[in-house]
Amino acid sequence: MQEQIRFVELKDSTGILNIYTPYVLDTTISFEYEPPTLAGFTERISNISSKYPYLVYERNGKILGFAYGSPYQERIAYLYDADLSIYLAPEAQNSGVGKKLYSCLLDLLQKQGFYNVYACITANNQRSIDFHAAFGFRNLGPHPKAGYKFDQWLDIIWMDKQLQQPDGSPRPLKPISAFNNNDILKLF
Repeated sequence: MQEQIRFVELKDSTGILNIYTPYVLDTTISFEYEPPTLAGFTERISNISSKYPYLVYERNGKILGFAYGSPYQERIAYLYDADLSIYLAPEAQNSGVGKKLYSCLLDLLQKQGFYNVYACITANNQRSIDFHAAFGFRNLGPHPKAGYKFDQWLDIIWMDKQLQQPDGSPRPLKPISAFNNNDILKLF
């Protein structure tokens, strides 16, 4: 069995979208109502991966999961914070794939110079809450009735993790282009 975690390539868009679409259509994990178009999703991947780690887990040539960082907020004071996302194909769940992806993602974000990472989770998604808690994330509390999907109001919770202790002024973030797949291999 051949497996790897690597940086996303735009040609991965279809495989990634195939994993993401059921989360949109069948769950409250994603708050989107309709899956994005392939062109829109490819543009989304391109924009995110130009600044943040966007990783895929591949086994025998098939993408089974992806995880990425993205802007936490738009204001410049939040530059050193990142919002995290992870999605797995059904056959990759409960297999350790998510743990491997997140470990690599967190390490790369820390090496880039990020200080804090955040996860926004639908409050009824105990599996994700437990997953993040296992990585040392703190539960920052509920936001009641923050989203509406499938004819119901949904609470969300935010969880956070500090990647490094702030000490004086932060150094400039290292560009994601400073890293390559060899940096991931060292982690995996």
